[in-house]
Amino acid sequence: MQTELKRILGQNEWSRRDIATLLDLSDPADEALLFQRAYEVKRQQVGTRVYFRGLIELSNVCIKNCYYCGIRRANPDVDRYTLSEEEVLDAAAFAHRSRYGSIVIQSGERTDESFIAFVEHLVRRIRESTNNELGITLSLGEQSESTYRRWQAAGAHRYLLRIETSNPGLYQTLHPQDHSFHVRLEALRTLYRLGYQVGTGVMIGLPGQTSEHLADDVAFFKEMDVAMIGMGPYIPHHGTPMNEAIPDWSARKEEQLRRALRMIAVVRIQLKDVNIASTTALQAIDPTGREMGLQAGANILMPNLTDTQYRTGYQLYDGKPCLDENATLCAGCLERRIAAIGETIGYGEWGVSPHYKKKKQSSSALSSGVSPSRSAVVSGSPL
Repeated sequence: MQTELKRILGQNEWSRRDIATLLDLSDPADEALLFQRAYEVKRQQVGTRVYFRGLIELSNVCIKNCYYCGIRRANPDVDRYTLSEEEVLDAAAFAHRSRYGSIVIQSGERTDESFIAFVEHLVRRIRESTNNELGITLSLGEQSESTYRRWQAAGAHRYLLRIETSNPGLYQTLHPQDHSFHVRLEALRTLYRLGYQVGTGVMIGLPGQTSEHLADDVAFFKEMDVAMIGMGPYIPHHGTPMNEAIPDWSARKEEQLRRALRMIAVVRIQLKDVNIASTTALQAIDPTGREMGLQAGANILMPNLTDTQYRTGYQLYDGKPCLDENATLCAGCLERRIAAIGETIGYGEWGVSPHYKKKKQSSSALSSGVSPSRSAVVSGSPL
């Protein structure tokens, strides 16, 4: 296998079959070669500085009924909550004081005007209270173009909308009939057209998912020209219809983790200069899972800033870690973990992906008639 592995790693372009072969690696020595190559690309393209996105779980109220999600509308055992304005601003202030650089406001999906206006107000208040120094990512699901415009005008500049799988057939097995793959895809296209830094991602190890499906996901990321990828292993939740979809979960969860790490490595090598998150789901399987993600090619972490009294209500999957760890403890823990693997934290930085910067500079150059090499100097717009 090593001969085949070295052949693939020696190529600039990979076929669908090549990617599937890498995702199916089982020998630890082969995996080590893949991770080593991914880390080399990471070091060259984005460096070894880790960027924090302080996570604020705004609300677990959701109008969607996804079969895999713990906060799905039909789960009667969830204590629903929505943070107050003061609670959100306090969390954002902590991120600002701690020099996190950016926050992520995440929520169950809602499209009512009261929620839209509340988010718009929160984004403006956060911008004002932090002197426009704190980057703001939203992860609030499918919305209309006018809503995306309102939130962007208020000050949001990144948006994370995970596709979960780029295969329409597999997507439908995860959702009721009233959930449309094409609506979600169009939402991503709208965000891209509006100029957001767009992030998406998939679950790895879904029931019925093949390595070829994941290879197609990598091609999808490239085609969509996204700036950030957020991926993690599929982990069942006991309060969902898919709870028994992987009956031998205990025996399979280690392979779920390894496959997710291989996917991170493949995406890093293929997409090179995008931001890739090392997600909390990795840590749900292994206590050092997030460090493993960084060593496989990821460069983003999302420490949880939500008050601990709400965290048990925002469990998308079973086994979510750090439910009783406050933001201060979480920050100190992550700092030690990152230092232990020889990386540093990009404090006070938005951590814009080099991929997005290059795209922005190229766009500015084309519109102004200035060569791309000089566009960053003359454009005057923050990246």
